[in-house]
Amino acid sequence: MAREVAESCIDSVNLELVHTYCMRLHPTKPELAARRIEAIGFQVGLQLAERYTKERPRFADHLEAIKFICKDFWAEVFKKQIDNLKTNHRGVFVLQDNRFRWLTRVSLDAPTTSNGSASGESTQATSARASQAAGQYLYFPCGLIRGALTNFGVACAVSAEVSTLPACSFIVRIKV
Repeated sequence: MAREVAESCIDSVNLELVHTYCMRLHPTKPELAARRIEAIGFQVGLQLAERYTKERPRFADHLEAIKFICKDFWAEVFKKQIDNLKTNHRGVFVLQDNRFRWLTRVSLDAPTTSNGSASGESTQATSARASQAAGQYLYFPCGLIRGALTNFGVACAVSAEVSTLPACSFIVRIKV
């Protein structure tokens, strides 16, 4: 019998992780909060990879492992496949998700002036603020990806970028 967790629970866990580590425990040390959240995601990724591949043979190379992440792993965790996979054929992979589930509910209040009207902040500045705020919610999934790939024997570093909400890219750099 397959065990599943309600999507709202996973959303809540990610929201609470960011709130607890970034706002309460380490508000003046964002890099420490990021490392802690990513480490939790790493442990979860290790365990999920073990569960999702227990009936499969080991991957022959890192490309097979990345393809598994894009198709099967992503489908299990996010109920869809990655929208686009790019590589430079030198150990860097970019996984593009055009509608990342955990960013669909992220929004920012429009900045207001003292009289309550919207400020004249540029669209570019608002976009940069949105990307920075949304980036906090990507520490955990970066850890998930790194943990899963580590379980497959692929040493890597994973980072994320937000261009336009809710789209994001995960950059996987294979360590040689």
